[in-house]
Amino acid sequence: MFDKIIFHVDVNSAFLSWEAVYRLKILGEKIDLREIPSAVGGDVEKRHGIILAKSIPAKKYKIQTGESIHEALIKCPNLTLVQPHYDLYDKSSKSFIEILKEYSSCVEQYSVDEAYCDMTGTDYLFGSPVVAATIIKDRIYRELGFTVNIGISTNKLLAKMAGDFKKPNLVHTLFPDEIEKMWRLPVSELFYVGRATTKVLLKLGIKTIGELAKADVTMLRSHLKSHGEVIWCFANGIDVSIVEPQAPANKGYGNSTTIAFDVENAAIAKLVLLSLAETVCTRLRKDNMITSVVSVSIVNFEFKYVSHQMTLFTATNITNEIHKASCRLFDELWDGTPIRKLGIHTSRVIENDHVRQLDLFTMDKYEKYEKLDRAIDTIRFRYGEHSIMRATYLNGIYKMDHMSGGISKEKLKPEGEEVFYK
Repeated sequence: MFDKIIFHVDVNSAFLSWEAVYRLKILGEKIDLREIPSAVGGDVEKRHGIILAKSIPAKKYKIQTGESIHEALIKCPNLTLVQPHYDLYDKSSKSFIEILKEYSSCVEQYSVDEAYCDMTGTDYLFGSPVVAATIIKDRIYRELGFTVNIGISTNKLLAKMAGDFKKPNLVHTLFPDEIEKMWRLPVSELFYVGRATTKVLLKLGIKTIGELAKADVTMLRSHLKSHGEVIWCFANGIDVSIVEPQAPANKGYGNSTTIAFDVENAAIAKLVLLSLAETVCTRLRKDNMITSVVSVSIVNFEFKYVSHQMTLFTATNITNEIHKASCRLFDELWDGTPIRKLGIHTSRVIENDHVRQLDLFTMDKYEKYEKLDRAIDTIRFRYGEHSIMRATYLNGIYKMDHMSGGISKEKLKPEGEEVFYK
């Protein structure tokens, strides 16, 4: 028997599956999106027009996640497209994680649709690993309506690789003595091997994971530096990471927004930055954190990206201070080219211990700003984020969200029931 038993649980076509189940169970639709060429995509008019998830029938048309909706419709003109609803996905994700926690006390949520479970020693409770995985898989389908793949091995890497074998709704093992199952796969399918790394490996004559496992580490390191050694270890099934049920502390807070029109006016851009600062600083204060580094990013209408950062005189989470710093960075960065996307990001985040380095120019404003933000946070918590906003966003020429960034409000909740998965 192995010392460790790790499960990797992955929802099959997560966003599309969750949309399909919602539409069948709540809206009463007769067509299952999973059984026809379909995809979850963004809003073309608002420039979020990419494929986020696709059905298995859509794969036959070689539709790829991340490609534009325009490209996908050329490949498959009868493709059924639905817009994403992220509140629904969040509820669906939490529901399947709660089921996993009934079978393991050590569950690490890796992403919205993936999790690792340390199942070591649970064979006395649920049977062999394959039996336990089948029980979990079938229960998720029975109670929540969507399918998962479960990979089983002795470490996270091999469990994840096993979970990516044939789909959907299957259980696969990849124990160390079965590693040849992985070795015959193309090297591009190895975890942590992206497009750029694949190109380098192919130039070196390495086409399969098995060939990578038998390659000279020194040679790999000379071409790929430390990353070469990491993927060599992975190809040999070596992974020392553990399942961590507690998420690591947030190292930075940030948000960005794609604007519905090309911004050519600095004043409008700074209004967008203010709305981003509102969102970012609200999150900082909620977690009782402060930041000492602020950066601003710009994507212009030609999709060129630039960014600029600065270190603050003292760490803060005050909206006015972050916005002021962002405007200064924007003025130093922007060359007048029409703007498509703006972002504010923070780093060097620490816990707020209420010790602040004061200066002659801000010492009389700091406490006022802090009390103001605290009062606004309280009102928004009780009555919703739209209960109070700055007057500058009222009756403006442009319709602009006073707290922007991340997911647009219309994509948060689907029509119909407010609650699907409890």
